[in-house]
Amino acid sequence: MRRPLWPERLYVDFDSFFASAEQYLEPALRGRPVGVLPVDSPNTALIAASVEAKRAGVRGIMRRDEAEAACPGIVLRVARPDAYVALHHRIRKCLEAHVEVLAVRSIDEAVARLMANEAARARDLGEEIKRDFAATFAPCLSLSIGVAANELLAKIAAEMDKPNGLRVLLPGDLPEALAHLPLRDIPGISKGMEQRLHDAGVRDFPGLWALAPKHARKLWGGVQGERFVAALHGYAIEQPVTQKRMFGHGRVLPPDWRTPERMLVCARVLLVKAARRLRREGYLASSLTVSVRPHGGAGLAVTHAFAAARDDHTFIRALDTAFAVWRANAPPGKTKSVSVTLHGLSLLSQRQGELFADLPDVSAERWERVSDIKDQLQARYGGNSLHIGEALELPGGYAGGKIAFGRIPHELDFL
Repeated sequence: MRRPLWPERLYVDFDSFFASAEQYLEPALRGRPVGVLPVDSPNTALIAASVEAKRAGVRGIMRRDEAEAACPGIVLRVARPDAYVALHHRIRKCLEAHVEVLAVRSIDEAVARLMANEAARARDLGEEIKRDFAATFAPCLSLSIGVAANELLAKIAAEMDKPNGLRVLLPGDLPEALAHLPLRDIPGISKGMEQRLHDAGVRDFPGLWALAPKHARKLWGGVQGERFVAALHGYAIEQPVTQKRMFGHGRVLPPDWRTPERMLVCARVLLVKAARRLRREGYLASSLTVSVRPHGGAGLAVTHAFAAARDDHTFIRALDTAFAVWRANAPPGKTKSVSVTLHGLSLLSQRQGELFADLPDVSAERWERVSDIKDQLQARYGGNSLHIGEALELPGGYAGGKIAFGRIPHELDFL
């Protein structure tokens, strides 16, 4: 492993992004407590709260009625994912004017590489970025910055002085600078991992820091434990490239959408959106899973396999088959949500050379062409320009473009 000679990573984490985005987009909200809802429903929960709302006792994830009780003056807005994505792309351009962005980790987080001369003035660089963002956007759209030897430490540093923080962690600062952190405040330590560490006698950061590599490997069940502890010690540990495993969407349904017939309509809309993403990224799928989750208890998931495909017709037929199995075996009680996932992925490029050789009949080729034409028309004229079956708008809208911190929707997902 390599120990960097200077702090090589700068991590940017926007503060209360969805709520601060609403304040930026609607200037009258600046300085006021703001909460963001996924849908306009009395029974929903906040997905974000502004800095002002948090100071009044509102948490980022809190029931709507609890938030209104904690902060009677809170202003609630329904999320606008398309506006947040457009703002994200503007933010990235602004950031790239200062540093080399290595990766976007979520819609409100990014990691950048620092050269030796940039690292030597890391604090001044961080202040310059903050001033530029305040001038380009507005002070309400604040960000916290962390600088350290690797991405994990830089992310920890960015979270230490929120909101509007700036922390530079140098090798000489460790481990003392992090000794006060609870284990759950360290990115990558889940509730289950925390319990596993407690069972091994590790209850604080100094104990985590002192873990021997072999012990860490055993606790994590693999080399990732050894890599995690090495990263805490300041070694350069690059994140492995992740492989795409699935395309899918889900939706929590309002009460009037919880009949089997309407759940199937919802599942079809979500499936077509997922299939469109699959085609855009150049994949085929060979399995589909439909999952329905009830209020309380375990949900029921049904998987149906088929020959590798990329067209809506094949996927909808597979969904209908899987959904029929679900209806025959569905447990009693009220349902809450439905999700559809395409998996068993392979790259379309790997099928080139013998194009459509593995398709069951020529009709599959025609359905692929129909799906491609439909995608092209929707991209040009809008989402309802051409579709298979009845065109319905789902409750909450934004099918396929729902908020996802880890996946930034493409602009076409909102059509």
